[in-house]
Amino acid sequence: MFVKSYYDLSSYADTFKKSLDKQKVKILICAGTGCVASGSLKLYDEFVRLVKDNGVLCDVDLLKEEEGTSVKKSGCHGFCEAGPLVRIEPYNYLYLRVKSEDCEDIFNHTILKGDPVERLMYTDGDKIYRTQEEIPFYQKQTRLVLENCGHMDAENIQEYIGRGGYMALSKVLSSNAMEPKEVCKLIQDSGLKGRGGGGYLAGKKWNQVLSQDNPTKYVVCNGDEGDPGAFMDRSIMEGDPHKIIEGMIIAGYATGAHSGYIYVRAEYPLAVERLKIAINQAESVGLLGKNILNSGFNFALRINKGAGAFVCGEGSALTASIEGERGMPRVKPPRTVEQGLFGCPTVLNNVETFANVPLIINIGADEYKKYGTKDSPGTKAFALTGNVVNTGLIEVPMGTTIREVIFDIGGGIPDGKKFKAVQIGGPSGGCLTFDEKHLDIPLSFDSLKKVGAMIGSGGMVVMNEDTCMVEVARFFMNFTQRESCGKCIPCREGTKRMLEILEKIINGSGTLEDLSLLKEIADTVKNTSLCGLGKTAANPILSTLEYFYDEYLAHVVDKKCPSKQCTELMVLKIDEELCKGCSKCARNCPVNAITGKVKEPYIIDTAKCIKCGACIEACAFKAIKEV
Repeated sequence: MFVKSYYDLSSYADTFKKSLDKQKVKILICAGTGCVASGSLKLYDEFVRLVKDNGVLCDVDLLKEEEGTSVKKSGCHGFCEAGPLVRIEPYNYLYLRVKSEDCEDIFNHTILKGDPVERLMYTDGDKIYRTQEEIPFYQKQTRLVLENCGHMDAENIQEYIGRGGYMALSKVLSSNAMEPKEVCKLIQDSGLKGRGGGGYLAGKKWNQVLSQDNPTKYVVCNGDEGDPGAFMDRSIMEGDPHKIIEGMIIAGYATGAHSGYIYVRAEYPLAVERLKIAINQAESVGLLGKNILNSGFNFALRINKGAGAFVCGEGSALTASIEGERGMPRVKPPRTVEQGLFGCPTVLNNVETFANVPLIINIGADEYKKYGTKDSPGTKAFALTGNVVNTGLIEVPMGTTIREVIFDIGGGIPDGKKFKAVQIGGPSGGCLTFDEKHLDIPLSFDSLKKVGAMIGSGGMVVMNEDTCMVEVARFFMNFTQRESCGKCIPCREGTKRMLEILEKIINGSGTLEDLSLLKEIADTVKNTSLCGLGKTAANPILSTLEYFYDEYLAHVVDKKCPSKQCTELMVLKIDEELCKGCSKCARNCPVNAITGKVKEPYIIDTAKCIKCGACIEACAFKAIKEV
């Protein structure tokens, strides 16, 4: 197989689509990192054995057009809370929390007879949701970028082509090729904004690189997803790597670049492996390398693994890392579009941004703008985590409200707890409180910026009523302080001072003056830091001070943590009416802080108590209270 022209690609696409249609049953096992960690590869091996032993296994080579049952390792299905996941087509059954011992049951009932195994399906009360599309988690989603994730073999270029892959590239490079300016204009007209957090118009950036008078230019994909709780880009790289490659080749053509780099953190070994496979496949069939589609356009692509520094998610630090230098931001201007990688004009977008490009080329700017809002067209992928019933990977149109994401898609807060806050945008984002004006905020670049938050790369951490917001601010500041590159004084020293103040407050020695100083330092860091990461480092503090100031006051004035999470502010007391004098608490105390006589109420010496909670766990009568 070698693709020399648009006609070759179109012919192969028809062949592969017919071959896919001939596969009577498709078993799609989620092989994203989360499900792999839960044992999904064992499911794959077991299904292959069962199908092979029954003589119905069809070859993965779609040129053979075999009938039968196919077993595939797909990308992330999204419903991570319920993994490992197995989808069976054409019935669209989605089986949850599948174990190796379930495989034979699925094979005998579903593969051979088409009957559902209802015990493995999503239920809500007495209602059983048989198909994936019926499950509430998926109903309100619009999966454009994630369209192929969970629906195809992530390691097979033939399937990608059979599902319309590389047709956007052929549209750009065919005999009636679009001019580079036309491609840039189309991307700009679509309103696509960078999905890495900055929200800068992708088409405008491409135009700026195109206009540079330099024969050497680069396209760089930022796959350095360092935000805690974020895994959107990882899932796209693992589940649909060819879509990213196609978007980067188009960007190269549009800007005059002939070389590209995908910068991926080394902690994503599966993403790196899938990208390597995809690059090798694309090169072997002529869709990457020299004279692509006989157009005369050359484009080479390589992977660069990062060491995990959070600061390397910033553009200039990332390009410095690729060059072999220490990953540190530099002063701008000149900007990356003027002097980026190796001092040359560079297009730098993140994974999700490039994954949007083929779709825009195929459907056009006007059709793309039907999704999302006027100011933020398209969709956005989010990693929904924290205190929410349905955690996982989601994709919704821009403009979807926070309420819809948390309560409709996420299923609300588990264990009957109340919703308290949501952290959006990782360490650079802000914490929004339980408030009508916040819950009904549309998720878009501009609307979140107005309330002190940001979309960022798309991490969304939900918190319930038991969460201490001062501790949340401390957690994110601890992360930011450790990850500061140290180049500029405001970030290097400011994050350290803010962390010290937060730890002082949590330990019970904070003062009202500390709160004023904390706000002053946060404002200074925001306004004077060198790079975007430094400028947004104080957002968790500024937002929690604004929306949860009462909690800060409780910590510094009353010396209490309203959520009872800060150990140093905890005081344990035994309720005399509930205590039976069994002595179990005293026997379990590691520092002998509990004394008393058997069958009489015991007493805790608060001076000795280390607040470890061993006594609370030991007491069968719930006599020990936090006050």
